[in-house]
Amino acid sequence: MFDLDNLREIWSTMKRNKLRTFLTGFSVAWGIFMLIILLSAGNGLSNGIAYNFRDMAENTVTCYPRYTTLPYKGFQPNRRVEFTEKDILAIRRNHPEVNLISPVNYLNDTLTYNNEYMTVDMQAVYPDYSSIMFLPVHAGNGRFINEMDLAQRRKVIVITPRISSVLFRDSISPLGQYVKLGSLMFQVIGIYQDDNRGMDAPAYIPFTTGQMLFDSGYRVRRIRFTLKGVDTEKASDAFEERFRERMARFHQFDPADKNAIGLWNTGNEFRMWQGMTNGIALFIWIIGIGTLTAGIVGVSNIMLITVRERTREFGIRKAIGAKPASILQLIIVESVLVTAVFGYVGMVSGIGLTELINHFMELAEAASPGGGNAGENMSIFRNPTVNLNIALSATGLLIAAGVLAGYFPARKAVKIPAIEAIRTE
Repeated sequence: MFDLDNLREIWSTMKRNKLRTFLTGFSVAWGIFMLIILLSAGNGLSNGIAYNFRDMAENTVTCYPRYTTLPYKGFQPNRRVEFTEKDILAIRRNHPEVNLISPVNYLNDTLTYNNEYMTVDMQAVYPDYSSIMFLPVHAGNGRFINEMDLAQRRKVIVITPRISSVLFRDSISPLGQYVKLGSLMFQVIGIYQDDNRGMDAPAYIPFTTGQMLFDSGYRVRRIRFTLKGVDTEKASDAFEERFRERMARFHQFDPADKNAIGLWNTGNEFRMWQGMTNGIALFIWIIGIGTLTAGIVGVSNIMLITVRERTREFGIRKAIGAKPASILQLIIVESVLVTAVFGYVGMVSGIGLTELINHFMELAEAASPGGGNAGENMSIFRNPTVNLNIALSATGLLIAAGVLAGYFPARKAVKIPAIEAIRTE
C-alpha cells in the first residue's frame, strides 16, 4: 500500500538528483509551453480573419456597373452599363442560388437636428440589407427598414449610435424624432449597432425613397446579395460565369468583357483566407507535435538513465524483502509527480502568457473604440488563446509518456536477480 513514507522517499530521491529532476521536468514544461504558444498564435490568426469578415455573410456578392471594353453587336466599347430594379427581379428569377438581395444607392449629405449637424454617408437599401451586412437593431432601439417603408416610400431613417450621440447629445431618445437630410425631413425609426465599424458608418433609408428623391430615373448603383449552396471555389466560378452571361444578355455586352460589370465575392476571399489559416494551423500542429515529441523523448531518455542508475538500489531493496511491484510503484509515482507538476507549470505559464497578451490587445482596442476610417479596425491577429481541453490533453499525454518511460525500463531492471543487480556499477 502506498503511504506517506513512500512520498518522503520519493522526495528524498528527487532532492538527491536535482539536476535529473529539473531536466525531466523542463522537458515536460517546455513541450507544453511551446505547444500552447504555437496553438494560440494559430487561433489568433484564425480569429483575426473571422473578425474581419464579421460585417457580412461569408457568401456575399457585390455587383456594380462599369464600362464596356469590347464592341458587341454594333455597340461601341466604353459604353456605360446601367442597373435598374429590373435587374433585381432578373437575378431572383434566373439564379436560384441567390438568397438575400438588395440594391444600394448612396449619397453624402448633411444631417441636421436643431442646431446640431454633421455630414453623413447615406445608403438607400432593401430590408434584406440588414441581414446581408449584419446590421442588428437591438430591443429598445427601434427597427430597421421594412417592406411597408419601401411600398409607401416613407421618409424614415436608421442611424448609428455615433450619429445619435452627435445630433441628440444623449439628451433625448432619437426614436420618433425628425432630422433634416439636405432639405427634407426624415423620421428616425431605429439605431443599429455598428460594432465599431468606423467614423463613417452610414445611415440607411428605404431604397424607393432614396431613388425617388436623390436619383434621377430608376438606376441602381450597386447590387448586393448572398448565395446558398455555393460552398466551393469551383461552384463559385461556375456561378460567376453564369451570372456574367445572363447579365451580358440582359444588358447587351460581350460575356467575355470582364470589365463591363464588377463582381466581388467575399466567399472567394473567405475560402482563400480559410485555406491559408488551415495550412498555417496544420504547420503549427506539426511543429507543436514535434515539440511535444521532443519533450516525450527527453522524459524517456532521462527516466531510462534514472532506472539504470538505480539498478543497484533495486537489487538491495529486493535483497531485504521489497517486492518488485513496490519498486515499480516508486518509479511510476515519481515519474507522475515530476511530469504532472512541471506539466502544470508549463501549461499555466503558456496560458498565462497568451491571456496576458490578449488582455493588452483588448486594452489597446478599447483605447481607440471605432475611431478612424473604414478598414482601420481590421485586425489580422485577435484573441490569441488556446482551448483549455487541448492544453489538458497535451499535459495528460506527456504524463502518460512519462509513466511508460519509467515503467518499461524499471520492469526490466526489477527482473534482474538481486545479487546481479547489487553487483551492477
